[in-house]
Amino acid sequence: MNTYKIVVLVSNDEFLVEMKASLERQGGFTLCGVSNNGNVGIALINQHRPDCVLIDTVLCGEDGFGVLNYIKENNIPCNIFMISNFSDDRRVSKAEAKGAKYYFVKPVSADTVTERMVEVLEEQAPEYLVSEQIRDKRRVSSLDEKISNIFISIGIPPHIKGYQYLREGIKMTIENPSIINNVTKELYPSIGAKFSTSASKVERAIRHAIEVAWNRGRVDAINAIFGVRVYIGSERPTNSEFIALVADKLILEGLM
Repeated sequence: MNTYKIVVLVSNDEFLVEMKASLERQGGFTLCGVSNNGNVGIALINQHRPDCVLIDTVLCGEDGFGVLNYIKENNIPCNIFMISNFSDDRRVSKAEAKGAKYYFVKPVSADTVTERMVEVLEEQAPEYLVSEQIRDKRRVSSLDEKISNIFISIGIPPHIKGYQYLREGIKMTIENPSIINNVTKELYPSIGAKFSTSASKVERAIRHAIEVAWNRGRVDAINAIFGVRVYIGSERPTNSEFIALVADKLILEGLM
């Protein structure tokens, strides 16, 4: 696990204790310094050059926005997270304009703040540094986006059940291509188990989703997706053909 340096500048001692415990539970963080004083905070930031700084808007000495201004004006590379009693749009917009990644309004749990920090740091980490778990998360997110874009282009609406079942079937086929050879006894039941429904309902919903797309008549978009296979008129692929074609396309695009 990567270790990230963090400086915490908060005015509430109770929240500071909760924040320390949350960071310890999460792991991967080194707490370089804490203070309720903005001037001390600036010194800590200059000394440690942390990856993250949590800043309360209300601090002794220089207030939170003063610290934020200092970081921005001196081009100090760090992820800034603000915490405040004030929720007005002016302060939120000001914090975001000056580089804050998140602006939390009290009361907020320390675990929520830690989770958002982790999300930001995971997004920034280069591929060769991230864990296998994070790498899998990125790949799944990219794959879901690709499948959704295909469905949108050919006219499968997201509100119908077949949309989710089809997407899951394509992902299962990418993970295990041989499953497409046994859709009735393996693929449909696997999808059904995930969505707490029957295999027969999965089959019907997928067939309906494909029918909806073909009835919308987006022949050019459909053939652009499937390449060499041209569908004309009322002709359309079977459930297994559709799933296999989309899965093959995504595999060839290097999403595995």
